[in-house]
Amino acid sequence: MPATIVLGAQWGDEGKGKVTDVFAENADLVVRYQGGNNAGHTIVIGDERFALSLIPSGVMYPDCTPVIASGCVIDPRVLIDETAMLADRGIDPARLRISSNAHLIMPYHRKLDAVMERYLGRQMIGTTKKGIGPAYADKYSRQGIRVQDLFDPKIFRDKLTAALSEKNRTLTRVYNQLPMDAEDIAAEYLGYAEALLPFVTDTSLLIWEAIDADREVLFEGAQGTLLDIDHGTYPFVTSSSPTAGGAMTGSGIGPKTVDRIIGVAKAYISRVGTGPFPTELSDEVGETMVEVGGEFGTVTGRRRRCGWLDLVALRYSARINSLTDFFLTKLDVLSEFDTLKIAVAYRSLGETYTEFPRQQRVLYNCTPEYEELAGWRTDITAVRRFSELPLEAQHYIEFIEDRTRVPVGWVSVGPERRQVLARST
Repeated sequence: MPATIVLGAQWGDEGKGKVTDVFAENADLVVRYQGGNNAGHTIVIGDERFALSLIPSGVMYPDCTPVIASGCVIDPRVLIDETAMLADRGIDPARLRISSNAHLIMPYHRKLDAVMERYLGRQMIGTTKKGIGPAYADKYSRQGIRVQDLFDPKIFRDKLTAALSEKNRTLTRVYNQLPMDAEDIAAEYLGYAEALLPFVTDTSLLIWEAIDADREVLFEGAQGTLLDIDHGTYPFVTSSSPTAGGAMTGSGIGPKTVDRIIGVAKAYISRVGTGPFPTELSDEVGETMVEVGGEFGTVTGRRRRCGWLDLVALRYSARINSLTDFFLTKLDVLSEFDTLKIAVAYRSLGETYTEFPRQQRVLYNCTPEYEELAGWRTDITAVRRFSELPLEAQHYIEFIEDRTRVPVGWVSVGPERRQVLARST
């Protein structure tokens, strides 16, 4: 079956937008299967930079259909603004397709996200405050409002009235906020229906028909494996499943349809927000990674925390997702250093861990055990063949392959879409 999953193998921000864009050139469909506008991806085409938060990267290619599947949550205003931005910059968004079963992010979700995070104080999760978590919470408590509800005003108003009754009690009694008005919300959201209607369809059927016709389908994950709601560093995680299993449930396609699962990983590692981070660097090396790597969030602009590559976490990601390949990004950033380190194990509370620990107390008290490798201190941004990389850079990649038992199929050596080399070259 000609279906491929591209997902984050770390804590997100690995460069999945660029990677998906690379593969989307030959894809018929690119499917976003989870998350919302809390996940940004940047695509650089020549001198132009496109920052997207909802629409899949495939929109950049005129023969590719970008799909937002049912596992996503959608802020309709953000989506409409994003389509308008693309149109203004000469990219036709008319091919976009949206699942009628995707859930809507409502104004009360955004408000609750902000006040809940503020009230957590030092225990805050570090959310983007865009309503993602509360929208998913409503989905699973069966109080959610879906895209299809916009096209039946009575159903929409009934669902809104029921949901807002509870939300207003929480806002006023727990968080001392003013109540929200159902009529104001209904007028705003029902006003989006006409603009969204041309995009809405049964995306599960659309994807299946493409696969059944042997067309190339690419599934695009948001965030990363270590932020997965079930398998990540809970509670400092996202509200959905960025893993390969999430691609199946989020798109409505069975696992036998996929033959390649590509994990995108930086040549170092980063995470944004709070939560454990064993290899985090708070020194000059970490600051250099931030500055040279441009480690600031596409959606929020938040500074990312950076550290040396963590193979304990990367092996875990490979196992959780059944990865067939890695796509290694930002190798060029490591050209800044004479000596490189890679974490191969953790020490915590007197124990050595070579597999990713599931206990919070272990992760919060662990010290990475590093192996040192020689750096190359050479500009590699113009390299397009693996054999032309400095030997030290080749050794770095081979070390990752040896310790994870997953081949590195592609390497990115710069932000532009053509600054990529295939491992086979």
